[in-house]
Amino acid sequence: MEKQEIYDLLDAQSIWYEVTEHKAVYNMAEVSEIDLPYPEANAKNLFLRDSKRGGYHPITARGDRRVDLKAFWQQSHIRSLNFASPEQLLEILGLIPGAVTPLGLLNDRERVVTLWMDKVFLEPPGLIGVHPNDNTATVWLRTEDLLHILRQHGNRVMLFEG
Repeated sequence: MEKQEIYDLLDAQSIWYEVTEHKAVYNMAEVSEIDLPYPEANAKNLFLRDSKRGGYHPITARGDRRVDLKAFWQQSHIRSLNFASPEQLLEILGLIPGAVTPLGLLNDRERVVTLWMDKVFLEPPGLIGVHPNDNTATVWLRTEDLLHILRQHGNRVMLFEG
């Protein structure tokens, strides 16, 4: 799904969302240069691969937090994580580095990706900002709506405390 297809899906399901268009960003340092309406809800994403058992495990955490991989390992019991290659990212989610987003799971035809999201996004105000499969915009939506869309698509979604 491309950016407009994401917006069309949200509209078709009557899901509230707001869009912030911006220059292409490839990392959190570049994101910090953008004036965002909900900076506390902005997400960063790591696309990881289980090198022993296969499978892909993107982690979605708040943009202002460091991802504690040790805490993640303890909660997920996945010990052999490596960053997936740009080729794997393109093949599995149809995304380029810098555009990783939970909405990329909508491109996962085989449903081999399990999303791990920090529970902090469920705390008030319950919003999350993610790329709409394109790093030139951030779409803000309710976290519960995002989780519903991904589960409806057939992907596993797990919550963890970051």
